[in-house]
Amino acid sequence: MTYMVQLSQFITRSISLFVILGAFLAFLYPAQLIPFGKYIPYLLGFIMLGMGLTMTTEDFKVVLSRPKDVAAGIALRYIIMPLVAWIIAKTFNLNPALAAGLILVGCCPSGTASNVMTFIAKGDTALSVSVSSLNTILAPVLTPFLFLLFAGTVVPIDPMLLLMDIVKIVLLPVLIGMTLRMLLPKQVTACQPMVPAFSVIAIVITVGVVVALNAAKLSSVALIALLAVALHNLLGLGIGYSSARLLKMNESKARAIAYEIGMENSGLAVALALAHLDPLAAIPGAIFSVWHNFSGSLLASFWVKRDLK
Repeated sequence: MTYMVQLSQFITRSISLFVILGAFLAFLYPAQLIPFGKYIPYLLGFIMLGMGLTMTTEDFKVVLSRPKDVAAGIALRYIIMPLVAWIIAKTFNLNPALAAGLILVGCCPSGTASNVMTFIAKGDTALSVSVSSLNTILAPVLTPFLFLLFAGTVVPIDPMLLLMDIVKIVLLPVLIGMTLRMLLPKQVTACQPMVPAFSVIAIVITVGVVVALNAAKLSSVALIALLAVALHNLLGLGIGYSSARLLKMNESKARAIAYEIGMENSGLAVALALAHLDPLAAIPGAIFSVWHNFSGSLLASFWVKRDLK
């Protein structure tokens, strides 16, 4: 068991390396991965099930003890990132599919990686977990509404179909995971150290499939998509942190909010883009999956070193 835990930790720590390697191989050999496109929603559902396995009713006690902080985090999450994505799409005059994909990333809830980065950066982890948990639960309603608001003029959208997919891909797996943890606490606790590694494998396959589906077009849009995604993420982290400080939150809370704003559930954006939009719209989500782990890690290292000084 110790060996499995160590292997899981290695895979989790090396997520960026594995995602980049998987994307490179998918670009070279797209035909082998294209048939897996239909399994993307199931892979994301598995990731969300893993998130549910880590959640308990304790995570929501912060909502009752610090409702203003949690409400501010959720409001900032769903205001800043969709708006920033829309502004970047307009400024860069992105291809409609790429613009829709970037906006979709901004409309999705925070990613589970935000909790890990907050912990590493010595931020308020309890606040981070509560905000990301509620963001996820609210996503079936807020994500379709915001996507229709910001991207409705770019691509045709059926918000009800989007809502139903988010319920099936996100909400149900999370609720199943929470239920399993309540019914089988010992078994779930024993398996938890390995869950992140399986999530990383699912993310690697997802990104690889997106690259494979767009291999022919990727060379012409990769640079502009990377610039747009990087700017989106960095502005989210910066504006999130600054907004929290303006709201008189302390340093620990501000770091948590920065990650909750800047780190997205990009896997959800990929799954929804493949199901409802042009496959090219999944590219921003795939790039985000790599980039936000890279930038988040660098920011955490900076904050920890500053604390030591």
